[in-house]
Parts: sequence; C-alpha cells; structure tokens
Amino acid sequence: MAGVDISGKHVLITGAASGIGRATAVAAGRRGARLHLTDLRAEALDAVAGEIRAAGGTVLTATAADVSDHDAVVALAAQIHAAHGSMDVVMNVAGISTWGSVDRLTHEHWRRLVDVNLMGPIHVIECFVPPMMAAGRGGHLVNVSSAAGLFGLPWHAAYSATKFGLRGVSEVLRFDLREHGIGVSLVCPGGVATPLVGTVDIVGVNREHPRIKRLVHHFERRAVTPEHAAACILAGVRKGRYMVYTSPDIRFGHFWAQRLPVAYELVMRTMNRTLSRQVAKARAEGMR
Repeated sequence: MAGVDISGKHVLITGAASGIGRATAVAAGRRGARLHLTDLRAEALDAVAGEIRAAGGTVLTATAADVSDHDAVVALAAQIHAAHGSMDVVMNVAGISTWGSVDRLTHEHWRRLVDVNLMGPIHVIECFVPPMMAAGRGGHLVNVSSAAGLFGLPWHAAYSATKFGLRGVSEVLRFDLREHGIGVSLVCPGGVATPLVGTVDIVGVNREHPRIKRLVHHFERRAVTPEHAAACILAGVRKGRYMVYTSPDIRFGHFWAQRLPVAYELVMRTMNRTLSRQVAKARAEGMR
C-alpha cells in the first residue's frame, strides 16, 4: 500500500496531550500537517497546541474529548467535519494501562480498559473513517496497539484483551480499506518512556517497594523516547507499512514467537514466574 505524505494533510491525533500522542503531534506539526488534536485533559492539550503553533505548525482543532464516550466522539467528528471536511490521516493513540493478576483485577479494571483502549478507537473509526471513504482521496489509519498485543506478557490479561482486540480490528481493516486507498498501520511499541510508565496501576502491588522499583527500572532502561516512537509512526505512514515497531527487541521477539513457539512459551513462563516470585517476596516483606 502506498504511503501518505502528511504535509498539508488533515491529521487527527487522539491522546495528543502527552506521551506518544504529544510527540507525534509535535513531529507532524513540524512536517506541515494540518492538525486536529484531542485528549481528555483540556489544559494539557491547549499547552501542546500552543507549543506547536509557536513553532510554526498548524493546529486547526484542539478539543478535549473522552474517546470512551461515544456521544463525545460523535460531537467532535461533527464539529471537525463541519469546519474542515474529512480527515486524510486518523491516529488512534489515546490509551491507559492497568496490570495485575486475574484474582486482583476487578470488573471495573476490565471495563475501563476495554472502554478506553478498544471502544475508544472503535468510536473514532466509526466517526472518522467512513467520511474518508466517501471522500475518495485515500488516506491512512494508525492504531497504536502494544507489545502486549503480540505477546502473552505476565499480568497483562485485561490490557492485552484490548490490545489484541485492536490488532484484530486493524488486521481486518487493512484489507477492507485497501480498495478505498486507505492504508492501515498497527503500531506495537515495547517500552516507551512516557508518564504512563510511572503511573501505571499494578493492582495489589506497592510500587514503592524496592523489589517493584527494580522491576520498573529494568523496564525503563529498555524504553525508547516518545519522540523515537513518533518518528517510527510517521515513517510507517509515509512508507505505507502495516506493522510498525518502535524498538528492535519487539520486532525480533515477534519474528521468533511466530517461528519458535516452544521457545516463546518457555520465555513467557520464565517471565511470569520471575514476576510472581518478586511480587510474592515484596508482599511478604511488606507484612513484616
């Protein structure tokens, strides 16, 4: 599938107030995109929009909206389409994360993750992709999944449910939208040094315990910057790539998981056992 040069194109980015979304918005602004930004946090979103405009970029829309609220996304789409017409590129970046063993996760944890990480992108796709199809100009759809949408990472059941789900949506749409000249990119980041890493809810675990801090630090040491992830995303759009990796370890791991399933299973078992032991020790030490 041919890629899209975003210069002069109308580009929608969700989750644009921080992390990968913010970095992608800033980078796209530098490349001449006509930006339409949304995020749950109005003040942070306005700050990003101001930063992009101050650097000479074009932000046509900076409207706070909760992507998990279907009515809010419908209203946002109506506002943007009335003023600017259909989008050329739609980027589903907004997301949240909660980890935990299945006996610790509550129904609310599962529901909130599904509402934001899966139904949120679906709401955006529902409202913005059909007008792109009707316009007949082609375009591109970006869905940010995760390494947790490729691998059975320990304690990621609820999070992976949403990221595997978004991967499935993307896999179908890459073929469904092809005849309309609309490409699809599935972005699968590994560790990215965003505020999400420092605030992710690990259910039933004291994040301040030294053992847990060491585990988080090990993750952070392998994390790439949001700016690097943004560059990978924009390169994927420009080159028309379906699978977009932000770090070589995830590309390598996905390759071997497909070709050596027994080795993949052993690695996942080892990771799970290591995490469970460290958390058990942290809990035991916390009760002394």
